[in-house]
Amino acid sequence: MPILVIAAALGFLIAKGLGNSLVYFRTVDEALALKAKLGTTTFRLEGVVKPHTVTTNSSGGVDFQLVGQDGRTISIVDTANPPELFQPNLPVVLVGHFQGNHFLSDQIMVKHSANYIAAHPNRVATVNGKKL
Repeated sequence: MPILVIAAALGFLIAKGLGNSLVYFRTVDEALALKAKLGTTTFRLEGVVKPHTVTTNSSGGVDFQLVGQDGRTISIVDTANPPELFQPNLPVVLVGHFQGNHFLSDQIMVKHSANYIAAHPNRVATVNGKKL
């Protein structure tokens, strides 16, 4: 009997871990729709850096807006030093959580635009709706 309990617990942990790893990131649109459910849990957020919104903050990171396909934005406060390739109009994935009306990020991953758009042609659009 103890073996069955251990096997069941192990199976549950494996299934739960695999289920969580299947969601690599949430888009801006998904995150806004699920904001109440996500709460302050840490997750990956994907979107395009909105032009003319990037400013350096006091922690050495950057503040900016991430735009989704429907044009809605999320204000980002990043506490890490952004990667060299970070710039407006590029798709990025952030690691962080919501805090009030902002998304607090401690990691920015820049996606190579040509490869990323080729892999996800209907996901990424610039602010004016044109493909990058």
